[in-house]
Amino acid sequence: MTFTLPELGYSFDALEPHIDARTMEIHHDKHHAGYVAKLNAAVDGTEYSDKTLGELISNLDALPEDMRGAVRNNGGGHWNHTLFWKVMAPGSGDGPSGEFADSINNAFGSLDGLKEAFANSAATRFGSGWAWLVSDSNGCLTVVSTPNQDNPIMDSNCCPILGIDVWEHAYYLNYQNRRPDYITAWWNVVNWGVVHEFWEKAKAGEPCSCCSG
Repeated sequence: MTFTLPELGYSFDALEPHIDARTMEIHHDKHHAGYVAKLNAAVDGTEYSDKTLGELISNLDALPEDMRGAVRNNGGGHWNHTLFWKVMAPGSGDGPSGEFADSINNAFGSLDGLKEAFANSAATRFGSGWAWLVSDSNGCLTVVSTPNQDNPIMDSNCCPILGIDVWEHAYYLNYQNRRPDYITAWWNVVNWGVVHEFWEKAKAGEPCSCCSG
């Protein structure tokens, strides 16, 4: 298959003042587009070209060694950013509700407890990487972080349902070296409705296919 750059679904300036328009434009049109192009170049003309993105990055050991790094970095970058755009929205409104809110409370004590654990994971990720809220098939929630463009489906059965990019390209124009300020501001644009949907799918045992292509 040919992987494609997804649309944002909102304008570059829609998340201001929390994430500025220029950062969103460069992040989506340059960084994410670059991962897609390099992923296509890595698999084009191979027996792996008909695999879905999830199939590729969740079974990296099955790939030839000379392809594995390119798929890990660029396939991971494509998957991670596709989720990232989906879990943000302008005027995202209310927070978690219903059974999903109960699951957060069970795991972290409260929504504030989740935010604290998540922010700590994101702020202390050395260098570039991501912080994630992941769910298992029982709906149990955990916060983890990964380096570079790795993500949890590469080495676990847990499904990411929320993720924040803490590569400098995600925030440096507006926040410079103040990563914690970026993380704090980011909560204002989290699309809890989509995160809830991803949790329901994970709880139902569905594959992490929100970012398949």
